[in-house]
Amino acid sequence: MESSKQEVVFELPMTLRVHKDGHVERLIPTDFIPPSTDPITGVSSKDIVVVPESNITARLFLPKITDPKEKLAVLVYFHGGAFVINTPFITPFHKFVTNIVSEANVVAVSVDYRKAPEHPIPAAYEDSMAALKWVASHSSGDGPEPWLNNHADFQQVFLGGDSSGANIAHNLAMTAGNPETGLSIGLLGIALVHPYFWGSVPVGSEADYPDDKSIINRDYVDRVWPFICPSNPDNDDPRVNPVAEGAPSLGGLGCQRVLVCVAEHDLMKDRGWLYYEALSRSGWKGVVEIFETQGEHHGFHCSDLEHEKSKQLTQRLAAFYKTY
Repeated sequence: MESSKQEVVFELPMTLRVHKDGHVERLIPTDFIPPSTDPITGVSSKDIVVVPESNITARLFLPKITDPKEKLAVLVYFHGGAFVINTPFITPFHKFVTNIVSEANVVAVSVDYRKAPEHPIPAAYEDSMAALKWVASHSSGDGPEPWLNNHADFQQVFLGGDSSGANIAHNLAMTAGNPETGLSIGLLGIALVHPYFWGSVPVGSEADYPDDKSIINRDYVDRVWPFICPSNPDNDDPRVNPVAEGAPSLGGLGCQRVLVCVAEHDLMKDRGWLYYEALSRSGWKGVVEIFETQGEHHGFHCSDLEHEKSKQLTQRLAAFYKTY
């Protein structure tokens, strides 16, 4: 038994190993920050169960309230981690969302969706849509969560996320564009930070990207989608390659505004640019913007939130959420 546990049958370097006996070993150290009131920003947080049946949880964030009658924009946020690691409750994502909430003066719901491989795609999308519908259940002011009933403006709902979380935000916005979805609220905008989009054919600088330049190299990204989505292990699945041949038109994106954030040295940067360009010419009636951080890699802000470029990214996102 011990030898079979030690035998590794799949590995994403520095992220995850799967052993022959099925044991999943996550390699990223994690911590847990309890919900609290941040002494610097005054942002309060608390944890709630969104869907008890599948144990979907979330962390809610409320900025320091100066006018109890003022209604605030709502941000539903999805963390990154290749669909296999991380939660809203660890230091980088707790602090990142806290900073956005403080800077933008929004109410935020940071969703803890289920992870692959124990819960392969489409579980993350299903959980995230269930969480969004739970948020929408407060639009008449009589939902189960007082913070949303009392402070949320459901005419100003945004989705946001980084990496795989940005992928979720895009796919939920595509779903929201279908009137048969049954979503009782509209989406004002989505902000995609270093979005996890990919494809079977390299674009832009991907073919020339040296494999030793970062942990997230071509081989790494090539293997993520087939691993997390064994039901359709194709890197041209429209959920991971929204510009693939035969993919649904981006003209059906169910929101009015989009911000795409990319980083100069991110392997997936050109996918973000391609998405921006494809959306611009798709016939979609909204406004799309793109913001590139020079000299940085994928997810750099999660490593050092106090870095000047991390602060600039937070400020750019906050400006997007405040411009309505």
